[in-house]
Amino acid sequence: MTKSAQTLGILGGGQLGRMSALAAARLGIKTHIFCPETDSPASHVAAKTFVASYDDKDALKDFAKSVDVISYEFENIPVETVRYLKKFKPVYPDEKLLEIAQHRWKEKQFLNDIGIPTAKWGKAKSTADVKKQIQQWGVTDCIIKTTRFGYDGKGQAKIDKNTDIGKAWASLKTDEAIVEFLVPFKHEISVIVARDQFGKTESYVPVLNDHKNHILSKTTAPAPLDDALLARATKMAQKLAKQVGLVGVLGLELFVTKDGQIIANEIAPRTHNSGHWTIDACPVSQFENHVRTVCGLPVGKAVRHSDAVMLNLIGDDVALVNKYLGKANACIHLYGKPEVRAGRKMGHITLLKGK
Repeated sequence: MTKSAQTLGILGGGQLGRMSALAAARLGIKTHIFCPETDSPASHVAAKTFVASYDDKDALKDFAKSVDVISYEFENIPVETVRYLKKFKPVYPDEKLLEIAQHRWKEKQFLNDIGIPTAKWGKAKSTADVKKQIQQWGVTDCIIKTTRFGYDGKGQAKIDKNTDIGKAWASLKTDEAIVEFLVPFKHEISVIVARDQFGKTESYVPVLNDHKNHILSKTTAPAPLDDALLARATKMAQKLAKQVGLVGVLGLELFVTKDGQIIANEIAPRTHNSGHWTIDACPVSQFENHVRTVCGLPVGKAVRHSDAVMLNLIGDDVALVNKYLGKANACIHLYGKPEVRAGRKMGHITLLKGK
């Protein structure tokens, strides 16, 4: 067996860290969690948890000394934190991918520079910039988004001919934003790629994503779309992984337009919600491949033994668990979050369909 790290450090204590820690345990690898929150979902299954802010250098140093390699479970980890930790231990994926994914201007520009198409976009630092952009496009509708910290529909506003653009801009509470052309898309899909330290890449089958209130609600694997289209989507994600020198796992979210074009929406520099089905439908899940790749093991085959549908349990949806407890094809995953809140991801259910 290839020598691997014995203890993995994970920045962030959410459900993605939790599922990565569970996957690491299968491989005999311990995990230490670092996050500002007490009683985090990942801490329930980790060997040790460091509770401190991401700018606490003394705590970060102690954390780094306790592990062999470090990764992160969400993209809003400060880049400065990663750079500091790299003084002590390897961090994967590195800060290059993190910097790109954290800022929408950089993200769109990087994708365009490597030949991956996106919706038309422009930079904005004021209401006037937004108005100028939509006038240049000759449209009345667009979306404006903060350049940082937006997810699950947060940090964005839709503009149409009746919108007070000044109020919309003020609602974002930002000094810079991205203006995006409204794409007439038919489907939202995503591709998850894993790439190891030896340069080998594996891609899971593209999946179809349905959203409710801007939050992923349902994923169908594989996406019931044309094979040639899905192959193009996979090539885009693989190209991205190679161009950023990925070590780890990333997700590429894509739109399929009504005329059959594929354009990139966002990069997730981590395991992705739309890949949760891989835990139950694949011999090697996205989480195991994340652990493998960052810990120095070869990437596992991203094949599936079953088709699947994954249902997110958002807020009060967690009550649906009782409905599925007796179903033979239902795989239930709860994240250990004690408080149910609107929009909060409480768990997921994967329904296996067989082949």
